[in-house]
Amino acid sequence: MAQATATSNHRTPRRPSEYLWNTPVWLALAVYAIVIVYPLLWMVTSSFKTSSEILSDPWGLPEVWLVQNYADAWSRGISGYFLNSIIVTAVATVGTVLLAALCAFGMIRMNPRAGSAILVLAMGGLVVAPQVSLIPLYQMLDRLGLLDTLWAMILPYIAFRLPMAIMLIRSVFLSIPRDLEDAATIDGCRSLGVFRHVYVPLSKSVLVTASVLTGYFAWNEFLFAIVFVNSESMRTIPAGLMAFRDALSTDWGVLMAGLVIAALPIIILFLLMQRYFVAGIAAGSVKG
Repeated sequence: MAQATATSNHRTPRRPSEYLWNTPVWLALAVYAIVIVYPLLWMVTSSFKTSSEILSDPWGLPEVWLVQNYADAWSRGISGYFLNSIIVTAVATVGTVLLAALCAFGMIRMNPRAGSAILVLAMGGLVVAPQVSLIPLYQMLDRLGLLDTLWAMILPYIAFRLPMAIMLIRSVFLSIPRDLEDAATIDGCRSLGVFRHVYVPLSKSVLVTASVLTGYFAWNEFLFAIVFVNSESMRTIPAGLMAFRDALSTDWGVLMAGLVIAALPIIILFLLMQRYFVAGIAAGSVKG
């Protein structure tokens, strides 16, 4: 024990050559961070400017920080788009993760050949681009009477995110020891009880990962939102901001404020769930 402690306290210092080899990596990461972060900073600073300031001095700081731009953006329609996006994203995320978890649970409990066949079908959904199915989906939603409703976005979002979520969750379910399942069965748990008390608590990281990925997709999806919904009252933020720009004409400061409001929830969600997100990605890549 003392030898291990002494070894940990006297680690071999890095050689200068190691720092030289790592320098290009750090430079590349720094450039990548600047490329990603700078447009966001520019958008935030522009949201406090007037339109004339944005056009005349796009790279400078605002002379007067106009917080009123956010109030104007919220009152001119962003509030309705924001509420619709929250509803669509929440329902699509919960539906996707719940169905994916139940599907993954059933796949690992059935015959291995049948489970593998269903997995292949699920993987086939990953190669289907949403643009390819646009016309058939439009016709199907029209016959069901779901066009121009929030369900016209929620159901396709669930369908297109299920394959990815099933693969992630199934890979983690496979790593859970069967002894725990047998113990829960002896204690009187049925199938749903085993799913609830054994598999779900041990798979929180991957469930959070699937939720974040699904929420990010549903919040930012644009194509279905503009094709399947026509009413202004039913638009989500991505589709609403396109019409919002036309309505505002040249009021770019208010438009930038709307973009900041649209981006803020996903950024906050990812920052709060980053630890679980990384752990879930790592756990989901262990088994296939």
